[in-house]
Amino acid sequence: MIAKMKKLTFLVYHKEYEDFLKGIREVGVVHVVEKAQGGAGNAELQDSIRLSSRYAAAVKTLRGMGVPAGASHAGDVRKGEEALKEIEALQQEMQRLSHQAQLTDKDIAVLEPWGNFEPRDLARLAEAGYRIDFYVCPEKLFKEEWMTEYHAMIISQSGSRLYFITVTPVNSPVELEVEAVRLPDKSLASLKESKAAIVTKEADIHKRMEELAATVVPDLEAAQASVHAQIEFSKVELSGDSLADNKLLLLEGWAPAASVGQIQEYLNTSNAYYEIADPTPDDDVPILLANNKFARLFEPIMRLYMLPKYRELDLTPYFAPFFMLFFGLCLGDSGYGLFMVLAVTIYRLAAKQVSDSMKPVLTLVQLLGASTMVCGLLTGTCFGFNLYDIQLPLFQSLKESISLDNQQMFNLSLILGGIQIIFGMILKAVNQTIQLGFKYAVATIGWILVLVSTAFAFAFPSCMAMGGTVHLVLLGIGLLMAYLYNSPDKNIFVNIGLGLWDSYNMATGLLGDVLSYVRLFALGLSGGILASVFNSLAAGMSPDNIIAGPIVMALIFLIGHSINIFMNVLGAMVHPMRLTFVEFFKNSGYEGGGKEYKPFKKEVISE
Repeated sequence: MIAKMKKLTFLVYHKEYEDFLKGIREVGVVHVVEKAQGGAGNAELQDSIRLSSRYAAAVKTLRGMGVPAGASHAGDVRKGEEALKEIEALQQEMQRLSHQAQLTDKDIAVLEPWGNFEPRDLARLAEAGYRIDFYVCPEKLFKEEWMTEYHAMIISQSGSRLYFITVTPVNSPVELEVEAVRLPDKSLASLKESKAAIVTKEADIHKRMEELAATVVPDLEAAQASVHAQIEFSKVELSGDSLADNKLLLLEGWAPAASVGQIQEYLNTSNAYYEIADPTPDDDVPILLANNKFARLFEPIMRLYMLPKYRELDLTPYFAPFFMLFFGLCLGDSGYGLFMVLAVTIYRLAAKQVSDSMKPVLTLVQLLGASTMVCGLLTGTCFGFNLYDIQLPLFQSLKESISLDNQQMFNLSLILGGIQIIFGMILKAVNQTIQLGFKYAVATIGWILVLVSTAFAFAFPSCMAMGGTVHLVLLGIGLLMAYLYNSPDKNIFVNIGLGLWDSYNMATGLLGDVLSYVRLFALGLSGGILASVFNSLAAGMSPDNIIAGPIVMALIFLIGHSINIFMNVLGAMVHPMRLTFVEFFKNSGYEGGGKEYKPFKKEVISE
């Protein structure tokens, strides 16, 4: 369900505006309508946003180094600010060294074919009247006469390429149609020494970064949280409308109706004028879901789609039981369900601390695993084996009472689809009544009457014959409601035309929607077949050896079922979501598009 909200309007004197916002933030339940007037061009706000990004990048860099964190401690904002400066300075130095290393490697690659010599020796030869030129060419282009004419000497050879020099008088021209090489002004030995020094500096910087990664992450996160709080405060501060020559500021917000008393306690101590009112149909009210413990577990799935609007039903508690059942049918193996339940239970018992945000996820996995255990008993599948082949009284009793064959599982999938779709149409009628009035739900109720009466006559012909008097009367009433009240604001002929169009859509769309639920049977069947295939591989591929045989069998069994569990759990999540978001939401008339309730409050920095 959706929590009731109240609209808040504040009128504050400009000199008291900042103190008023700090007080509202302390209360921590007001969702401020952020208008962001001038926010995009506010230099201070943009600087804070960039600073927050720098902190996030620094934390990501340190966490990416894979260094285990030291003892957890409360973050220190001041230390975080100092750490950011040091980290960015180290990163800049690392970038400079990396660029320098690239240039050095390039010079080393150029000099290596020529060996080690001092450039100043070339200058001394030039002073003595001799010039040394460096060339490279393919072996087939080198001419022997160059040795006589230019005193050419081959220095080295790499593949088919020759590296050679010429020794000529300073003023003597050298005309060779080959590639001349310009060498760096440093010796090969000095370049290698420079590269070694760069590598040492890079290692020192990396070591220092590892030391920081083990100690300052909480400090950086604390500093980032402080900056983020300032950003949120600035956004809210910019959301006020200036009135009376900028002397007064008008601010709007929302709060849960249950928290209004808490807000009034603070407002009565301030000098601000305020009004508290109920939302109007035109208001864009933020959404706060207030479900019971069971439905709350499925709220993350609802958020994957979108939140409902304020005046429509929250479908979370209505699709939650179906989703849990559909997951169990899609996975369809009691052994896999038991594995999920045990794995999560052991993790919760063994883990030293489980975060509050993780606990609902783990509970949801346990529920889905329990559903899989129950649904797996319908076919008797357990890790690809058939439990009902075991001649024990318990399993044979279950086989007689609840086991279903493939045809029955196929029929069950279609029946569940029909039930969920009709249930969705009932919710649509309720939604239309709440939002628009009962007359707008009459047509939907008429179609429900047609479908339910036809399904009842088909399933229980002894109670109501298909085409009998009772069935025809209910059918006639339903069609009259669907045709004459299709659109209450239009005339009867338009309603009949729209009713005929709805009949076509109902006949084609409803059939496709129901058939979509066959995937519940198909996924469970395919998962069971794959599991049995892996069992056969484990038994058939193990060598006839008393030691190696069991080891190979266990490895194939574990690897095969691990792959099958991963694939089937993924499918068991995706396909029920597809049935929920497409078939159920469509037939429920769900619109969605609500924005989440986000109270303006101080962020809690976790230790």
